[in-house]
Amino acid sequence: MDVQTQMIEVPAADGTMPCFLARPLGSAPLPAVLVIQEAFGLNAHIEDVARRLAATGYVALAPDLYWRGGKGRRAGYDQLPEAIGLMQSVQDPDVVADVGSAITWLEAQAFVRPGRIGITGFCMGGRVSYLVACELPGKIGACVAFYGGGIPIDRTPRLAAPVLAFFGADDGFIPLASVEELKAALARHGKPAEVVVYPGAGHGFFCDARESYRADAARDAWERTTKFLAAHLTR
Repeated sequence: MDVQTQMIEVPAADGTMPCFLARPLGSAPLPAVLVIQEAFGLNAHIEDVARRLAATGYVALAPDLYWRGGKGRRAGYDQLPEAIGLMQSVQDPDVVADVGSAITWLEAQAFVRPGRIGITGFCMGGRVSYLVACELPGKIGACVAFYGGGIPIDRTPRLAAPVLAFFGADDGFIPLASVEELKAALARHGKPAEVVVYPGAGHGFFCDARESYRADAARDAWERTTKFLAAHLTR
């Protein structure tokens, strides 16, 4: 499927937020998926994920959540301390508000199918995806979280969207005990969810630009992701 891409500016509470937009050619309304960045920022990997989603029939929008401190801020994969500093520079209320602004923009577009917006994210974005699904329960139809550290489990009662979450068994940043806590909370509150843990995979296993990339786990996670999104956003 042919895809068109562009950087756009989305109106937000305190200015305009840069976003990477990828969507199939044509004007027919399609479901949309928000693609939420890693701690490293809105980089080539996140843009590639957006393109891949667009190629499967979605309007994909990746907001730059670091824009409030200066547009275009990002760190390389060999700059972990800088990435952590960027991640710590944003606050949950601003992040939820900014993703809410991105949703509002999508809802206003004729090429977006009403009521069919999902969210996926990686690393920091995995946590943000879960957070947004809890804080904006009427807006998100499906949530796919990749190795999200510090997922706000206490907000699970507010979750309304089905969840698919991926983790690596060898993730040095996310203890398996916290993954089990997430599973228990989802089950306790009766939330439709699946949590997948890949043996031998570490943090960032989906990103082919990182040393932690694991092709088999990434391939399986992508297949599960596309099936999950189709089940909840296209039917």
